[in-house]
Amino acid sequence: MSELKEFKDFSKILSIESGKIIKKYFRTSLNIDSKADNSPVTIADKKSEEIMRELIMKHFPNHGILGEEFGEHNKNTEYKWILDPIDGTKSFIHGMITFGTLIALTKNGNPILGIINQPVTNEFLVGDNKSTKLNGELVNVNENKSLDSALLLTTDYLNVEKYQDIEKFNRLMHKVKLIRTWGNCYGYSMVATGMADIMIDPIMSIWDTAALIPIITGAGGIITDYQGNDPMKGESIIAASKNLHSTVIDILN
Repeated sequence: MSELKEFKDFSKILSIESGKIIKKYFRTSLNIDSKADNSPVTIADKKSEEIMRELIMKHFPNHGILGEEFGEHNKNTEYKWILDPIDGTKSFIHGMITFGTLIALTKNGNPILGIINQPVTNEFLVGDNKSTKLNGELVNVNENKSLDSALLLTTDYLNVEKYQDIEKFNRLMHKVKLIRTWGNCYGYSMVATGMADIMIDPIMSIWDTAALIPIITGAGGIITDYQGNDPMKGESIIAASKNLHSTVIDILN
């Protein structure tokens, strides 16, 4: 068994075990706490990250971990797992399916494996920069769309105004066919599977970003920050097919 195959198989276990917890709490009455940045967190976020951290420390004790809820473990390691147990907690709280668990594995700081797991709809998306599969079937971005027939997604329109140039974003909105806020990691899965064409987030954290890179790249797309640079070094994301990405970058900048 190759090393990457072993990591993929293990990521499936992480997804199954964290997914059991998330499904248990989905569309139930939850106590909602606020973190230091005023973003919400629930028991489902915490318990699902806890189980993933326990499994990683048991099976790969020499690996590092960086999780949204519980920080960093084994900081200076060759391999590091980057976890966002529920990307889209606000959607989760309100019973919407536009959320998922993000799992990334980096090697010397470079993402080599990315997972978006939607446990409620049973969608397991895994990418390794060379290919991307949804429940075992190869998927690709839609390369046949022009800008005027494209579906543009973003998580929160108000964040664009807060963190980027809203006038240029509005210009892009008027050039596409349709815009929707089917966001968080679910929007990127839609781009990777060809269901949507452009996904933009004006502000991101490393646990939001790392898993998306091998997925979008493996599906044949382009993923950068808002200015077209390395997304691992930026704080924003633009993901699109190769024939649309440069046009989107030009309009926004």
